[in-house]
Amino acid sequence: MKIKVAQSYGSCFGVKRAIKIAEDTKNSYTYGPLIHNNQEITRLDKQYNVKLRTNLSDFKIGDKAIVRTHGIEKNELKELKEKNIEVIDATCPFVTKPQQIVEQMSNHGYDIVIFGDEEHPEIKGVKSYASSNVQTVVVVSIDDLKKFYLKDRVAVIAQTTKRVDQFLKITNYLIRRHKEVRVFNTICNATFDNQSAASDLAIESDVMIVIGGKNSSNTKQLLNICLDHCKDSYLIESENELEYNWFKNKKQCGITAGASTPDWIIEKIINKIKTTYSY
Repeated sequence: MKIKVAQSYGSCFGVKRAIKIAEDTKNSYTYGPLIHNNQEITRLDKQYNVKLRTNLSDFKIGDKAIVRTHGIEKNELKELKEKNIEVIDATCPFVTKPQQIVEQMSNHGYDIVIFGDEEHPEIKGVKSYASSNVQTVVVVSIDDLKKFYLKDRVAVIAQTTKRVDQFLKITNYLIRRHKEVRVFNTICNATFDNQSAASDLAIESDVMIVIGGKNSSNTKQLLNICLDHCKDSYLIESENELEYNWFKNKKQCGITAGASTPDWIIEKIINKIKTTYSY
């Protein structure tokens, strides 16, 4: 069986940057999971004493608080700083960008449409930057959009890990119905490259292994893209989840990984496939 890795895959700039910040800030706490990868969070805890906190009230004066890659809500950032806690901001710059756009456009009176998952921490943070004087809605489909009455002037952004084709459906719908629509393509370049490469590889493979956190939005998007072209596509977090039957009578195994997946995890999984299942 041939093993082929996608042209673009794995840890993006924002994740690598956040991990480096955490490694350089020993004996600290992240507010929420730094990235959506449990193995990497465990490694940072064991090797660098970077621990996870999920409640704002747990932070005390003298603590070092690392802001997660997905960002946090505007009022939470303000509260941390007011408590005289040292804040180290590991928010991905590609997440900071939609925060700034939402703040600016809402201040100029545009209703805001966010294409994303309302419960995702990135979207909670981005939404918090909108002015209370406009309507801000979070949608995942055109059907969601139909539930709202928006003003003539609308600004639309996307969660950084969303699929481009789905974002285009949202923007096309808005453009046909509003006098002024400001479209900001806030989908991360790394996300687009990984998705495109995964699609290409899935077309030519008869089994696809997608590596990444099962609570990671961009990794789940990769799985869905692979399933569009290869029905035998599987999402795993570690080599222990690999199953013999997945590879039986297969000619090519494609490998891709989400943006929150460090290289060391990918290498362990590829090595196990090579030594155990490549026959």
